[in-house]
Amino acid sequence: MQCPPDKISQPEKQAIDWFHLSKLEMEIQIISRGTIKPSSPTPHHLRTHKLSLLDQLVPPVNIPVLLFYSAAAENPRKSSLQLKESLSKTLVHFYTFAGQLSESFSIDCNDNGATYIEAQVAIDMSVVLKEPEIDLLLQLLPCDPHENLPEPSAQVLLAIQVNYFACGGMAICVCVHHAVADASAVATFLQSWAAVACGANLTETVTFDCTSLFPPQDLPGFWEVLEENKDLIIREDVVTTRFLFDSSKIDVLRDEIGNGSSLHRPTRVEAVSALICNAIVASIAENDKTIPIYVATSVNLRKRMDFPFPQNCVSNVSQFIMTELPMEKTKNLTNLAGNLHDSITKVDDEYVRKLHAGGAYLNIMKGAVKGFGKNWIFSFSSWCRFPFYETDFGWGKPIWFGTTLRLNRVAFFLDTNDGGGIEAWITLTQEEMVKLEQEPSILDYATFKPST
Repeated sequence: MQCPPDKISQPEKQAIDWFHLSKLEMEIQIISRGTIKPSSPTPHHLRTHKLSLLDQLVPPVNIPVLLFYSAAAENPRKSSLQLKESLSKTLVHFYTFAGQLSESFSIDCNDNGATYIEAQVAIDMSVVLKEPEIDLLLQLLPCDPHENLPEPSAQVLLAIQVNYFACGGMAICVCVHHAVADASAVATFLQSWAAVACGANLTETVTFDCTSLFPPQDLPGFWEVLEENKDLIIREDVVTTRFLFDSSKIDVLRDEIGNGSSLHRPTRVEAVSALICNAIVASIAENDKTIPIYVATSVNLRKRMDFPFPQNCVSNVSQFIMTELPMEKTKNLTNLAGNLHDSITKVDDEYVRKLHAGGAYLNIMKGAVKGFGKNWIFSFSSWCRFPFYETDFGWGKPIWFGTTLRLNRVAFFLDTNDGGGIEAWITLTQEEMVKLEQEPSILDYATFKPST
């Protein structure tokens, strides 16, 4: 597959200011750059979309997803046109993705459109996938995931870059602003786009409005606290390492934890979370045995609440659950996994409604952000079981997918391509990462490329 046969002017280099971070600079030529608008206008009664409290509280970042496809026999002209036309049709249903943020906690669904870029990459895709480091993957994105423009209306809510590699492989890289979607919602969008590309008609109603359950609130105090601590959460002096836990090692770990005093055999996410927590706390204890330690776990609420709307709600329908971990209780993996399990299973319809009815969740989030510099808070966000590997545009399913979201002291869990393992993308300071990589338990269960 050669680069798409659009009329190519003198190729321009994409001036991305974070390119210099990568150890390997890829030669990328922009073939085309434009805007894809919905194929039909958004009805007037849907033009203003109110953000919910959960939309308001997300960090000001884009959610990046990179889908890699092996070379196919599909005609390049057909695949290029197919992606553009199907995206235009899909945006009719996902109209919030084609709008503009306003300062009044809402989206103006004005059919502004999505940024759409096509690029030719001078190397083979295997070079990237052999060791997919985050700074290398960043070069394939249409924008900086941490780009936060001063004017909300200038923020692009959906940007896409389709990269064609020299070998004929393709990477479809998408950035969705977090204010309009969480990772589950991004997966729903990609599934819908792929279905339309294969000829399907979207008949199921897409639901966006969560304000009935999570009404927006005035957040001046929260934004002040967030601004004061932003550099601790989104900071530049951090490193991200990809830890690979294959399914066989996870099975051994689950059996080891399940054979303890608890009768509960942990899920693979619980087991790997407990292992990482145990290793991180062990490295912290070398310097300070008194610092308060908290674990924040992102919980998808779609299947935990008696929703008055469909499960495929496209919005932010996830919230963090904070768990305090006394130092002495983190040494036993069975107890640790049990604590994490209990903190998640308590989240049901009644729990969530009570938490939001009295404003407790907002206070918890304020306290978490405010205490980020005083307490040791580590967060887990699992994307496992989200159907990214099922995203077939007509030339097969992805051979690998990844993300480049880099937030300090956060681990993102992704499925391996066989569905049984976990890729844990963990971001820490250089000093913290070196200690984690030297922990015996991590060395026993994970494979990774050392950060130094």
